[in-house]
Amino acid sequence: MSHSIRSVALAAISLATLISAQNGAQAGAFALREQSATGQGMSFAGVASGSGGVSSMYWNPATITMAPGFQSEFHATAIIPESKISPIYTIPGGLSSLGPSGDIGLDAFLPTSYSSYQVNDRLWLGLYSGAPFGLATKPNEIWAGQLYARTTSIFSLEAMPTIGYKVNDWLSVGAGVRVQYLKVRYFSAVGPSPANPSPLAASAGLEGDNVGFGYSLGATFTPFSGTEIGVGFRSAVEHKLDGSFQYFGVPIQANLMLPESVSVGLSQKIGDAFTLHATGEWTNWSRLGSPRVVNQLTGGLLASAPYLPLNYEDGWYFSLGGEYQVNTAWKVRAGLGYEISPIELDNRNPRLPDSDRVWLSLGATYAWSDQLSFDVAYTHIFSVGNTDINIAPGNSIFPTRGVVFAANVDSSVDLISASVKYRWDNPAVAIPAPIVRKY
Repeated sequence: MSHSIRSVALAAISLATLISAQNGAQAGAFALREQSATGQGMSFAGVASGSGGVSSMYWNPATITMAPGFQSEFHATAIIPESKISPIYTIPGGLSSLGPSGDIGLDAFLPTSYSSYQVNDRLWLGLYSGAPFGLATKPNEIWAGQLYARTTSIFSLEAMPTIGYKVNDWLSVGAGVRVQYLKVRYFSAVGPSPANPSPLAASAGLEGDNVGFGYSLGATFTPFSGTEIGVGFRSAVEHKLDGSFQYFGVPIQANLMLPESVSVGLSQKIGDAFTLHATGEWTNWSRLGSPRVVNQLTGGLLASAPYLPLNYEDGWYFSLGGEYQVNTAWKVRAGLGYEISPIELDNRNPRLPDSDRVWLSLGATYAWSDQLSFDVAYTHIFSVGNTDINIAPGNSIFPTRGVVFAANVDSSVDLISASVKYRWDNPAVAIPAPIVRKY
């Protein structure tokens, strides 16, 4: 296969992957951490320091300088959530009779693709395509919390061309330009009176989309042989959502600023076969606030739903993992992660009843040849402590027409991931030849 044909084929595969992305939020609020089957096998420990291979460029674009030659990776994750909301009490009390939510989680499939091309001994080019944000929850059409949540959907697509530069033997830097599409659907029940709730109440809500732009920066450091430190930054992305207030037919606009994040990774070889990895990540979810929803006909706030009541705190994620090279063909890995959710009792609602969570992961790589390898990973995520909803006076998302809603939440998530990795050039050939420089 010629180089040009390979490039065209690769571009077509990346585009198909990007277009087919389906979302389910599993990374604190509605971010999607499931960007790498390799990283997932260690609960994403060390992804900013290169533990994810080429896929580490999502967290830190400088890591592409660790990938020699021309390489591509294609990852896919099945997201299998289960989340049930059981009402405790409501005001007016008649809402309680409408019953629990059922399982609001929707199974999802998230593909991502990565490519890295080494131009010379200093310069690399790369490309990521996938979905960094997503959410899909749908309770029973008729249930006690229907005035706060029916269908909720957040769908994103992103492409990120990337460049990496190896400054010297111990320092590499990288940058990427992010082009991101976002679509939001935010529906709940409407009725003649909350005191007389109708089980057949119609649905109404906000729907809009936009294309926004951001960037990614990163660096890797190798202070000692066998030690790798990586720092990656993904910028905030502003979206001016243009759409409509469905059911009432009112054109609306809402400005939504998606958060920036910082990832720090550490990878340390311990002997010839074992490597220890660690991750610390901060996401600035508090910048979301409560976006204003503007009625484009009047220029003022939309009377029926003037704000998107988010009010998130900042999110944090920490993980520790390791991988062991069993032989030339097999590598196994495992990891433990702890996530401090940006959603707490004060801002938790039935659309996304998130909480602090523990991640337990296992994974493996099988090298079919020097050019072709396969990854698999499994993760179980479970909540820590009680996950309650208490929408009442004093809560940051109260009121919706004066309705009080209190409930218990029971939720968990299973993730199953796989990837195919291929090196398009010949690994036996030293590419490129060293550059001759004058000093």
